[in-house]
Amino acid sequence: MTHYVTLTFRDCASTYGLSETVLHELADLGWLRLQPEAAEPLIEDEADHLARLARLHHELHLAPEGIDLVLAMRRRLVQLQYELTRQSARAAQLEAWVRRHPATDAE
Repeated sequence: MTHYVTLTFRDCASTYGLSETVLHELADLGWLRLQPEAAEPLIEDEADHLARLARLHHELHLAPEGIDLVLAMRRRLVQLQYELTRQSARAAQLEAWVRRHPATDAE
């Protein structure tokens, strides 16, 4: 189950150890979900995603542009894993159908 949190930029900076500047840059790059129509900008995102952003910044010392690159590659990898799973299931269905319907010679 996905756990969403809603935080101000200041609270998010304090909780995850990311500067407000870095958070704004990540928001500009599209990696943070902002709550629409809030009196002040609020981050409304998955707790795991925010923790991932913090790890990339602190452990790998990545700038927002580097985080953008890593997350784009991660997103693509997840898409490819999904597609591989889907295609594997299709191949298994086809193999099962072929076993149930063996080819017969017309001769």
